[in-house]
Amino acid sequence: MSKQTVLGRVAQLAKANINALLDQAEDPQKMIDQLIRDYTNNIAEAEEAVATTIGNLRLMEQDHQEDMDAAKEWGDKALAASRKADGLRAEGRTADADRFDNLAKVALGRQLQSEKEARAAEPTIASQTEIVEKLKSGLDQMRAKLGELKAKRDELVARAKTAQAQNRMMDAVKDIDVLDPTSELSRFEDKVRREEARAMGKQELAASSLDAQFEELDALGDSAEIEARLAALKG
Repeated sequence: MSKQTVLGRVAQLAKANINALLDQAEDPQKMIDQLIRDYTNNIAEAEEAVATTIGNLRLMEQDHQEDMDAAKEWGDKALAASRKADGLRAEGRTADADRFDNLAKVALGRQLQSEKEARAAEPTIASQTEIVEKLKSGLDQMRAKLGELKAKRDELVARAKTAQAQNRMMDAVKDIDVLDPTSELSRFEDKVRREEARAMGKQELAASSLDAQFEELDALGDSAEIEARLAALKG
């Protein structure tokens, strides 16, 4: 994948409106997980592209500096050869002077070539520098977006857990609704009332039995009294 393609995708993802994407999603948490994977993968690709671009840029900068250093070196050699030629010519040694002037011309030719190579590399270096800066900026924005996505995911997970807890609580409240004849509390209350009624029945039954015993005792007392009175009459 070309660096330009990566650069375009980085710029697109860095400008993405996460909230708008989530608002349109049927399952926001699922979309966030997918976006996190996409951003993580694209950040890794962009980091690789940045590293490659920076490496190539540094090599071009080194070559450019070598051309500039060579141009200066050939310029110094040309100047030295020219001065030597001037000195020889002043001494009347024209042939030797011409030879050094020719050396100066060769050095100037090499200087010119080095300068051309340096100038030819400068636009490429400038464009690669711009691409590196844009990629770095895009990477920073994507990392910020990734952090935002992770925070959103944590928020959604927390909200989902809260909603689940609320639903469980509401279900529990519904189970103990005293107005609901099917609720657990209502059934328990019915059971208690039945137990109370049975206890009342036992108490009533016990009381009835006790009353009968006292009535029998009273009847025995009356019979004895009658016998005693009859004996008194006879006496």
